[in-house]
Formats: sequence, C-alpha cells, structure tokens
Amino acid sequence: MCAQENTIDQRRYLIGKEIGNGAFGKVHIADYTDKSSRKKARLACKIFIEDSPTNCPSKKFLQRELHILTKIENPNIIHVHSILRHGPRIFIFMSFAEMGNLSDFIRAKGKVPEQQARIWFRQMASGVQYLHGKNIAHRDLKSDNIVLSKHFNAKLADFGFARFCVDSDGHPVFSKTYCGSLGYAAPEIIRGTPYNPKMADVWSLGIILFFMLNVSMPFDVSNLYRLRKAQMSRKLKFRVPTSMAAKSILKQILEPDVTLRPTIDRALENEWVTSSNKINLAP
Repeated sequence: MCAQENTIDQRRYLIGKEIGNGAFGKVHIADYTDKSSRKKARLACKIFIEDSPTNCPSKKFLQRELHILTKIENPNIIHVHSILRHGPRIFIFMSFAEMGNLSDFIRAKGKVPEQQARIWFRQMASGVQYLHGKNIAHRDLKSDNIVLSKHFNAKLADFGFARFCVDSDGHPVFSKTYCGSLGYAAPEIIRGTPYNPKMADVWSLGIILFFMLNVSMPFDVSNLYRLRKAQMSRKLKFRVPTSMAAKSILKQILEPDVTLRPTIDRALENEWVTSSNKINLAP
C-alpha cells in the first residue's frame, strides 16, 4: 500500500477497485468504517492527481468543483461524504450509487415508463433548481451523470464542469467554454457564442428526458451541420408511444431560441411535471 493510501486507511477509508474514469480523475469503490459505531458504509471515491501533467489544463475546473461541492447539500444531488488531500492527491468520497447511472440502466432495461420518467425528471429538475438558486450551473448534465440510489431515486453527479454564474458583484456571467457532451449541448453552445449556462442546463435536461422515453437521442451527432440544422428545425421524432403532455414539455424545453426556452422554475411548473394523473399515451 502506498503512503497516501495508508493515510486514507488510517482515517477509516479503504479504497478498492476502479469502477470508472473521466477526463479529470478516476473513480474507485471505497469502504468507510465509523469510529464510534464500527458500522461500515460503501462509498465511491473520485481521485485526482493535482500536479499530473495530463491534468494541468483541468486545474481550474478541479478548484471550482471542490469549492462548489463544499457549498451544496440537497437530496437530489449525490452526497459528498468528505474531501481529503494528501500530497498531490485529492480524494472526494461520496455516496455510492448502488443502481449505477441512468445511461447504463436504460441500455440494460430499455424505455423508462413515462410515470417513472416523470418522477426522475422531477428529481433531476429539482436538483438543478437548487443549483440555479445558488447561481451554480452544472454544465455537464447527461444520462451518464445521473445516478440511481438503491431506492431508485435520481441524483445529479459529477460537478467537474460546474461553475458559478455570477461574479463577485452579483452580475450574471455567461460561459464561453465548450462543456459536456455534444449530444446534450444546447444550440448556443455549439454556435460557439457566450451562453447562459443555466439555460443550457435546461436544454440538457430535455435531452435526458427524451432519452428516457425513447431509448435514443433526438438528434444525430455524427455531422455537426446536420446536428445544428436538426436542433433549429424544432422537429422531434418520437419512436415510441408518448403522451401529448410529455411531447409538449419536450418541445418547450428543446427550444433552440434561448429567449423562448423555459427556465428551470417554469419547467417544474409544467402540467406534465406536476401531474399525478395516469399517463395516456399517444402514438
């Protein structure tokens, strides 16, 4: 065991096998033992090597992520257990999502029943509403970054691209960095112009909802020109029976004109989101 891992072990954390990796770090399974009760908890641990040459460009994103993670606490966001630093390594311990991420779930199980999709969308949107209320944008919302707890609750995860949307004087700050995955990126991001990251988050939620209901993405990302043209067309092809109410909210959220797209507050007020009525599917 290396010195860093030994120190973590002394703090009652035991890091196990790698279960995922991304541009900014690797994710491992970890076990935590409470000192007083001796109870054990299964966690996930995201590990960064701060001075790694391959991670130098991401240093600003790492500092933002760490700062933001210390500012948020919400039932619709993955819970951070602790953040530890040892030498160049930073360990972020968080709740372990027993049921994996939403993307893997859909690929394994297929279409999410609309009633369940509505519950998960409401949970995701509520998490985003909480972030936006703190002037934080996620900027990388996608099905891979939505995790499912053992009780099948959807939670937002991976804040590697998150940032504050206001400056020190409280003035709105637009984003200029291309963030996230192409299939989930709003038209204004693809255009390469400064964009409102909160409204881009709303668009990404719409893509996630479409994916849940259709088991496919709404736009072909193999060609950038065709992608932009399809986004601007306002035409969505539903491949499976979907209720008129669900189609309506998707068309509102996937509105290419950002001035017409609903805010997260408006999206949560939509009749399809708030209703508990039985779903009537349309072809």
